[in-house]
Amino acid sequence: MNPTPSLTDLVALPQIRLRVMATSDVHVHLVPYDYYSDRPGQTVGLAHTARMIRAIRAEHSNTLLVDNGDFLQGNPMSDLVADQGLKGQNGIHPAIGVMNELGYDAGTLGNHEFNYGLDFLMSALDHARFPIVSANVARTLGTDPKDDQMLVLPWVILTRDVKTSEGAILPLRIGLIGFAPPQIVNWDKAHLEGRVTTRDIVEAAKAHVPALRATGADVVIALCHSGIGAVAHQMRMENAVIPLSRVPGIDAIVAGHTHMAFPGADATVDAMVDPVTGRINGVPVVMPGFHASKLGLIDLILEQGPDGWQVTGGKSEVRLVRSDTALPPDPAIMAVAGFAHEQTLEHIRKPIGQSATNLQNYFARVANTAPNRLVAEAQRLILAPAIAESEQAGLPVLSAVSATRCGGIAGADNYIDVPAGPLVLRNAAELYQYPNTPCALVLTGEDLRDWLEQSAGAFCTITPGSRDAQLLNPAMPSYNFDIIDGLTYAFDLSQPPRFDPGGTLIDPDAHRVMDLCHNGTPVAPNARFVVVTNSYRAGGGGGFEMVARAKLLLASRVSTRDAIVRMIRAEDHLAVPTTQIWRFAPMPGTTVLFLSGPGALAHMDSLGDRVIEPVGEGPDGFWTFRLHL
Repeated sequence: MNPTPSLTDLVALPQIRLRVMATSDVHVHLVPYDYYSDRPGQTVGLAHTARMIRAIRAEHSNTLLVDNGDFLQGNPMSDLVADQGLKGQNGIHPAIGVMNELGYDAGTLGNHEFNYGLDFLMSALDHARFPIVSANVARTLGTDPKDDQMLVLPWVILTRDVKTSEGAILPLRIGLIGFAPPQIVNWDKAHLEGRVTTRDIVEAAKAHVPALRATGADVVIALCHSGIGAVAHQMRMENAVIPLSRVPGIDAIVAGHTHMAFPGADATVDAMVDPVTGRINGVPVVMPGFHASKLGLIDLILEQGPDGWQVTGGKSEVRLVRSDTALPPDPAIMAVAGFAHEQTLEHIRKPIGQSATNLQNYFARVANTAPNRLVAEAQRLILAPAIAESEQAGLPVLSAVSATRCGGIAGADNYIDVPAGPLVLRNAAELYQYPNTPCALVLTGEDLRDWLEQSAGAFCTITPGSRDAQLLNPAMPSYNFDIIDGLTYAFDLSQPPRFDPGGTLIDPDAHRVMDLCHNGTPVAPNARFVVVTNSYRAGGGGGFEMVARAKLLLASRVSTRDAIVRMIRAEDHLAVPTTQIWRFAPMPGTTVLFLSGPGALAHMDSLGDRVIEPVGEGPDGFWTFRLHL
């Protein structure tokens, strides 16, 4: 005799389709405007993303909107808010005001939330009408992650009434947990030392996710301001999404930080990572790019069984917002951000001086450029008086800068191009876009050589005599290619790299740096120097361990950008010589290819003895150039 069927045998299981919408790395791009070039920027800004968000809400019964961090810093508007106390409607930070207007359900902290200091951050968050969660950022650490004194809530459970496939309205308990790169305590040490500490992302997840489940979460979504990096877990990983995906109890992950898009063609494909469905270890993951130019979507299918709701399916996708830019920006968002936008325009147009030099960096990754020279001199000058009065007054003073705004994933227009003539405040922001401050460190000649060896990871290994090999290593972002002003040196590209892009020593016998000299004299390994660099690099940003362990001599309270403004204002007509600092060692009969913006074509006469010729149009609006080594 057959057993009596249960109710679940006779009735189809109720099903919920939950659509999670996600932004990440918005960096205060609220309106469609490029403040660096002072012109509309139609492919960025939450005012366009808002139209897509509202359309999805109208089409789908069950939606959630979350942000994955880096929403408080990133452009001249954010600097003006921080520097001059500019606020939006009702005295609220304009980014928070826009997020309130859009009805965000939750968010997490990115690393750039801390750039303006802890008091500024907490004051801004006071006005958020949605919870901010972060499970690995604490004021003090306990013996167990659950005993930490948290900076904000580690996680939250949102109860939402959702519609099932049968039309019934049922409550769903959605758990949201957040994570930030643990390196924030190094990158913003001046703001956070003694006030904030961090844990490893996976360590915190393993402690808090079970507690989140035990409290009654039906589904758990991790907001992880971290990228898709190494497969194996290492403590305090910056990009920890793959090991995080193996933590039991997590149903979906919103990733970010690296400004990449996932799923997508650029993703690394292996047994764990599926760039088509957007799954990592079977967990739906989305990484929605940057500057609100894309919207991330995760669709989860939940079925109700005897043990409650279970996620039985899910996939992710990234949608370009560009398709919505044919319509005017969302008027409600423009109303919220309008005052701050107009004040920012007025601010960036204020004159600061004159330049006798064209300041462009289209060739900054293959040659010496005026913008790098200007930044190096400005940050050196701002600390020079204090260095002269320090215990290291007799040491040579160098200045290290990186090649920023050099194309990359931000596109073929992402270059510095300031014509000779009048300079305004937006030009200073164009020359240096981060809120870093100059720091002076004491390093040895051996440290400097390793610093430059790691920078040389920006280039591929080139076979002598080869034709048209790719020059630039796509795994190395331009902001990790450092130039040390005050030295002269060459890179031998026939040699393999000594360090990988993350700073791990991979070939102790490899040496690309040649002819390293100071004032024409070879630099001895035990020689000592004062090096001025930015606060991000001084804190070990980019994985430069030889810099992170160096003795900190001085830290300026003046931002690098303000140092640039002071230098420009001090000159009647600023003239920036393109000093010969670094070069490639000659490789006769060898040519390499690299990409730059199409604007480079107007500056072919700026290359000195570098033999570079245009080849033709490249991908995504870039232009291909050939360099003769």
